[in-house]
Amino acid sequence: MSGAIGYYVHHHGQGHRQRAMAIAAHAPNRFTLIGTGLADLPEPFRRIDLADDRLTKDNTFEGFDGGAERPDALHYAPIAHDGVRARNLAMVEWIAREKPAAIVVDVSVETAMLARLCATPTIYVRLAGHRNDPAHLDAFRGARALLSPFHADLDDPEMADWILAKTRYAPGLTGPGAAPRPCDRVVLVVVGAGGSVIDGERLAAAARSTPDLRWRVIGSVKPAPVVPDNLKMLGWVSDADREIAQAGVVIGAAGDGVLGAVAAAARPFVCLPEPRPYGEQVAKGRRLRALDAAVVLDKWPEAADWPEVLERARRLDRQRIYALHDSQGTEKAAAFLLEVAGR
Repeated sequence: MSGAIGYYVHHHGQGHRQRAMAIAAHAPNRFTLIGTGLADLPEPFRRIDLADDRLTKDNTFEGFDGGAERPDALHYAPIAHDGVRARNLAMVEWIAREKPAAIVVDVSVETAMLARLCATPTIYVRLAGHRNDPAHLDAFRGARALLSPFHADLDDPEMADWILAKTRYAPGLTGPGAAPRPCDRVVLVVVGAGGSVIDGERLAAAARSTPDLRWRVIGSVKPAPVVPDNLKMLGWVSDADREIAQAGVVIGAAGDGVLGAVAAAARPFVCLPEPRPYGEQVAKGRRLRALDAAVVLDKWPEAADWPEVLERARRLDRQRIYALHDSQGTEKAAAFLLEVAGR
């Protein structure tokens, strides 16, 4: 085997891509990022841009292939899909050519299985939630190690001991948290790329209920017909970590990227977990509530409730959420992957 390390990047949302880049930046000559939509990666990242495997023309991904005869060891294996055939061929050719020391899989049980069938060790990224189905358990068993991109305190207390024994926790896989001085009058709403229930009408109503505050929204949101003066829709931004660090209160889902940036900046957090496969965000929201590290809500509040919700967030002990961060997270994660690959 060579010293090369593959890093498979799932294309749903932005979290997989962002943490892959953060880790690979510590050893760009060792890591090759592999996935769909990677053609625009900047230098010095090596990449293999795979054919798309999605079934819909609008590039949404629900994770279901509709197959009735799918083996229990697989999650997504559509039949007669040229994109699936092309991407698997590209990965097999790269493995045969480079003979990598390992492939990090973030995330896909099919890619983990393919790597193993090609005589290549895997390191599987284990996300939160109830991932005790046969396919996930096979991917966990077959991996040399598991990497979880969150703090151990956010894990399921009932996780099986053998899974915990293989897991290395890696909080802090986000940009630096320190930056500008926070502004107490700014409420920042973070909308991720993986889907959200937040829309412009709800945001406009919330902003009207707190006219003394400035609401800023980053991410893609359907706009409201009438936008109040204290609501600014910024769309996608390149400095999301900075926006989070300078907000008085942050509102967002329980994705690893948003949560990591909020923890790094120790900002008061209103968390609204979004529906995700295997209850990933709901599970993290439950742990945040138990740790009293965030105000966790089951649904978007009525407009009149926002002043009280935001005040509850401001009263939080911010050290509780900061304790879920590791300022050396990316360095440690990269060192761990290199060590495992070198065994």
